Amino acid sequence: MVAMQRRDFVKRVGLGALAFTVGGTEVMLTPSQAYAQGVPYKVLTAEEAKTLNAVCETLLPGAQRAGVTHFVDHQLAVPADQSFLMARVANVQPPFINIYRGGLGAINRSAQAMHGKRFEELDAKTQYTFIDAMRQNKIEGWAGPPGPFIYFLMRHDAVDVVYGTVEGIESLGTPYMAHIAPPTRWEA
Repeated sequence: MVAMQRRDFVKRVGLGALAFTVGGTEVMLTPSQAYAQGVPYKVLTAEEAKTLNAVCETLLPGAQRAGVTHFVDHQLAVPADQSFLMARVANVQPPFINIYRGGLGAINRSAQAMHGKRFEELDAKTQYTFIDAMRQNKIEGWAGPPGPFIYFLMRHDAVDVVYGTVEGIESLGTPYMAHIAPPTRWEA
C-alpha cells in the first residue's frame, strides 16, 4: 500500500474503506464499492464467492450489495492476527479459508444431494429452508464443519458488512450511542 499518514489511514478505515487491488494498484474502497466495481477476489474462487453471496443474502438481505464477499475475501487475505472475521474471534485455527472452503463445500454438497443444484441455484424459499435446517444441524449427511457454526460465522460476516457502516446503522433508524448523553447517576 502507498505510504499514508496514520490519521488518514484511521479515518478511512473508520469509514469502512479497505485496500483493494484494482488494475495492479491498491486503492481504498468500501466492500460495497469493491462489489459494485467487480474487484477480483484474492482468495475466494468465483464459485465460492457465488455461494457465499447467496448464503449471506439469505441470512441478511442486502449483504451481497454491501459487499460481503469482498469483505470476507479481503479479510482472508490479511494476516490472521489482523483479520476482522468472526472466525478469529471464535478462535478458529488459521488459515481461515479452510473453514470457509469446508463450509461452502458442505453447503453445496448438501444442496446438490437434496435438490440436485448448487445452493445459489435454489429458489429463495428453498435457500431459506436449507439455511434454517443448517442452523439447527438438521441436514442429513452433512459433511464439513458443523452447520450451526458455519451459520454463526457467515451470519456475523453479513451483519458486520451490512450494519458495520454509518449508512447501515442509519438504516436501522436508531440513534447513535455517541449522541446519547450518559446518565448522571446510575439507577437500579
